[in-house]
Amino acid sequence: MKSLSIIAITTVFASPVLAGGLNEPYVEPTIAPVVSLGGDWTGGYVGARLSYGDSSGSGALGGTPNILDGTGAVYGVQGGYLYDFGTYVMGAELNLNKADIDFDSGVGSIDNLHTFKVKAGYDAGRTLIFGSLGAAYADGVAGGTKYDDVGYVVGAGVEYMINDRVSLGGEVNYHRFDDIDNSGVDVGVTTVGATMNFRF
Repeated sequence: MKSLSIIAITTVFASPVLAGGLNEPYVEPTIAPVVSLGGDWTGGYVGARLSYGDSSGSGALGGTPNILDGTGAVYGVQGGYLYDFGTYVMGAELNLNKADIDFDSGVGSIDNLHTFKVKAGYDAGRTLIFGSLGAAYADGVAGGTKYDDVGYVVGAGVEYMINDRVSLGGEVNYHRFDDIDNSGVDVGVTTVGATMNFRF
């Protein structure tokens, strides 16, 4: 009898607790919002660049034996378009650059250095790591004679998206010009610099 009494008392006091627990209103669980750290690189852009240029070459450009090694600033503007495929990005870019590369020999200079290149890279969210390949154009003076030539450019760089409209980057480009104006002279120009782009 004593055992039955204890069971009956326990049941009486436990019933309201269980009933209350079963009748508690259902609360929708909250899920923390997912914050995206990525960036969408699709779209057009325009911007500016400032680079350090280093040229290397030798030969009788302009009819005068000369050495075409020199250094100087290369600066200008660019515009292009990129398409973001998710894990990789592709696009094209046009650069119009003024060059102030004076040859150490004092015989001349490179005055303009323009490029049109295809870019392809890895989308790391707000960071884009890319390589580029395209055509290059240069003109200048050597031995008192004006010259110009078309060659190629190959490069690599990285760009970081500060916000949806502005990005900063850095890149290295190598420009190569062979047999300039049929003179037999080859010149290479390496540029290292920074870029700023405004996206739209």
